[in-house]
Amino acid sequence: MLSDRMQKALNGQVNAELYSSYLYLSMNAYFKSVNLDGFANWMNAQAQEELMHAMKIYDFINQRGGRAILAAIEAPPAQWDSSLAVFEDTLKHEQKVTGLINGLVEIAMEERDHATQIFLQWFVSEQVEEEESVGNVLEQLKLLGDAKQGLFMMDRELANRQAPDMSIEPE
Repeated sequence: MLSDRMQKALNGQVNAELYSSYLYLSMNAYFKSVNLDGFANWMNAQAQEELMHAMKIYDFINQRGGRAILAAIEAPPAQWDSSLAVFEDTLKHEQKVTGLINGLVEIAMEERDHATQIFLQWFVSEQVEEEESVGNVLEQLKLLGDAKQGLFMMDRELANRQAPDMSIEPE
């Protein structure tokens, strides 16, 4: 059974993950508007992944006898100055999410909630991958500078990213 404090914190993370999905959908729309469909694809896959993260936590709350309570999702920004600016914001956002996940781990430790600590370890590892993935794209964009040909080559490369499988398996 989840403590009230742990349940509240996990519900907050569901909201944060849903906001992340919303943010990446907004970034997808930005990239679509500037005809960078590969970048848009990358952000769409990222949005789907964040939705999957929200659902993992949502399901865990229910599995542990808690109650998932959904709150309003803040509106994300809708405009950026460049692809570089988008990925700078993306890295900052992922670093913020890493901090939130670390905070959840700390609460689970304080609450002596071993099951939640174990559950959260997947998210700790996932955030390392998230920051690395975003950081790699960001560094490549920095290397490109103003080279339009390189931007279009990157766009083609990012078009290959696959969204996670969101199908629900029967129990």
